[in-house]
Amino acid sequence: MRIVVTTAAGTVGSRVLRLLVQAGVRPVALVRDPARLPPDLAGLVEPVVADQTDADSVVGATLGADRLYWVNPPAAPGTDPLAHQSACAAAVAESVRRNGVGATVFQSSGGAELRRGAGDIDGLAATEQALDATGAPVLHLRCGYFMSNLMTSAGEIADGTLSTPWPLDHALPWVAPGDIAAVAAVRLLGPVWSGRVVQAVHGPADITFGQAAAELGEVVGHPVRAVHLPRAEFRSMLAGLGMTAPEIDAVAGMAEGLSAPGYLPEQRRDAVSTTPTTLRSWAAEHLHRSGDRPV
Repeated sequence: MRIVVTTAAGTVGSRVLRLLVQAGVRPVALVRDPARLPPDLAGLVEPVVADQTDADSVVGATLGADRLYWVNPPAAPGTDPLAHQSACAAAVAESVRRNGVGATVFQSSGGAELRRGAGDIDGLAATEQALDATGAPVLHLRCGYFMSNLMTSAGEIADGTLSTPWPLDHALPWVAPGDIAAVAAVRLLGPVWSGRVVQAVHGPADITFGQAAAELGEVVGHPVRAVHLPRAEFRSMLAGLGMTAPEIDAVAGMAEGLSAPGYLPEQRRDAVSTTPTTLRSWAAEHLHRSGDRPV
């Protein structure tokens, strides 16, 4: 079976690639720079250089694919994230049509069902729609809040605070990237489904940022306090980092849209959507204790 994996050097894609290798598959790693692939996978994967925003490039990279794991890669700094995702959506849809890809697993997000009003997630919604329009089998993985997002706050956590634009009492389904990869790999290796399927990946529990800060404090060995960043303050902070208006809308819009009153994920938490890795166990692996800066 020929399985193509995008963002093969990314947080989830790299794990998907390794799981497929361990299952006896020689996957195609769609990459911009083959040097970023782990050296120990040399000869076990087939690197193919491609630009995910270019339809001809993606069509060539996915030729003969039985399965495709698709992730929209991050936009380059200074570019419009939604325009970037639109180009990715057009490229993957064209490749599925022209190559007759047997089935696609798309890494989407909770909130994509809103279709608009959720910042960067709107680009995932548009990609879902582009893949749906092909008529080919597609599985949308509606993922929760990545635990690995905390790595951008590692220094702050070491200093005892965790700042967020999310309301501190708003519970989110926190999920470990490794668990997303496990679900994706199982679906890629399993039997083909029919038509369009949506599967949530919710992690083991819904947790507020206040609860998350308390758990992180127990792991790192000192109290951590959650701090809410109001809308205007958060947007001003992003502007101070040099982000453009479309970039600010993409980042800030996620918390603004998904914390709006009345929003609930389309998929309920159940045995299919619940994955095992807890925030505490993830943090114990990725964050240091007692004054050491987190890795």
